[in-house]
Amino acid sequence: MKPHIVRARAAADDFPRPDHLATRIAQVAADPVAVPDEVAEMIVNRIIDNAGVAAAALRRRPPTTARRQAQAHPYTPGATVFGLPAAQRFSPEWAAWANAVAVRELDFHDTFLAAEYSHPGDNIPPILAVAQHTGRGGAELIRALATGYEIQIDLARGICLHEHKIDHVAHLGPSVAAGIGTLLGLDGETIYQAIGQALHTTTATRQSRKGEISSWKAYAPAFAGKAAVEAVDRAMRGETAPAPIWEGEDGVIARLLNGPDAEYAVPLPVPGEPKRAILDSYTKEHSAEYQSQAPIDLARRMRERLGDLGRIASIVLHTSHHTHVVIGSGSGDPQKYDPNAGRETLDHSVPYIFAVALQDGTWHHERSYAPERARRPDTVALWHKIRTVEDPEWTRRYHSADPNDKAFGARAVVTLDSGETIVDELAVADAHPLGRRPFGREQYVAKFRTLAEGVLEPAEQDRFLDAAQRTPLLRPDELDQLTCTVAPEILATEPSTGKGIF
Repeated sequence: MKPHIVRARAAADDFPRPDHLATRIAQVAADPVAVPDEVAEMIVNRIIDNAGVAAAALRRRPPTTARRQAQAHPYTPGATVFGLPAAQRFSPEWAAWANAVAVRELDFHDTFLAAEYSHPGDNIPPILAVAQHTGRGGAELIRALATGYEIQIDLARGICLHEHKIDHVAHLGPSVAAGIGTLLGLDGETIYQAIGQALHTTTATRQSRKGEISSWKAYAPAFAGKAAVEAVDRAMRGETAPAPIWEGEDGVIARLLNGPDAEYAVPLPVPGEPKRAILDSYTKEHSAEYQSQAPIDLARRMRERLGDLGRIASIVLHTSHHTHVVIGSGSGDPQKYDPNAGRETLDHSVPYIFAVALQDGTWHHERSYAPERARRPDTVALWHKIRTVEDPEWTRRYHSADPNDKAFGARAVVTLDSGETIVDELAVADAHPLGRRPFGREQYVAKFRTLAEGVLEPAEQDRFLDAAQRTPLLRPDELDQLTCTVAPEILATEPSTGKGIF
């Protein structure tokens, strides 16, 4: 890996194209380096992971709305939409849209946290849709997804967006464009232009994850993926992008991030170096924001020691700056303590999550967020006794470059009504690669089957899992096997979404 120093440049500067970050990323995407076996294996795990969380979300309103929008855009050859028969094909950007909303709706797939947050599994729906539409096979899909993961994770390592309240999908547009560039074997110039367009059209504020969080939270990454597909299409037709997109005098760094004097270091593979970044990411055992994964496991571990939870006077979670200000009391969001808040808000409230995990000793992607669950008087009382504070040591570990030191956990200080304190801490979630029960293929398959139960017939589950685990060997005409078909009577229970213009 080589760090690339990225800073704003005056319009009058002599800043040659080969030094642009977009050029460097395009070179990584165009590099025909082989994919290591362990990377291919993990990509298969994440294809399975995405399918499980998409299945569980399929009948919720946002995925239903997105699917209906896609159905208004049938296309040949096109791409498949999760839940619909494989024989039905849709325009690839709209298929990417529908599938990505289903994947993101429950906030239950993979994550990478560094200078910036990311859900690199968001790369899979748009890249898969383009692969299906353009007749690529499984091996080409694997290579493309290795690029998408690499670029999004490397941007997240080097460039912080949330400090300036820019949503993290600004790293997703470029990574999807790069991944599609790899998929299609495009030249560096075309990929460069697509990256620039994709970034320019996907910079948005973090209000989508603040306060009363709306259903747009699931759509934001889908929009970035869809925009990237369209950007590649335009670039292939000869259209160009604003440049230099990151470093320009009025570019992203100068106007949206740290300003004209700022510098960022973005690590990227050197030519011939395998793209291995996916191995540094991790999935979720619990359907909640990733920084609450370890607190859920900590709460489950502490509940027996605490006994009668009614005796709790207060709970203080000492944690990183990011956890404190994004999902903790440091956010200043009263909605994080509102029993009438929606699921999108509750899964970004670690006080709520810790309270429910303490009381139930488990976490469920639906029951733990049910309105009647959130409004239980004893839950509300306990919830309002919990607050977070920033601990510099947890912040340091959050940013650590050493994977054995990097952590997203917390220390819980529970004070009882007698004045006694009970303290425990957990650095990483049980399912983390360094956790008590790290996820392997067996756990990914089990998670898929749990989430698909009642949505996908057992035979369809078996068919999908067989195809997914053969992804590197799939022929182009078999790539439609990487989405799932749902029985019509299941989709008949989907919610009403009203009428749109399509």
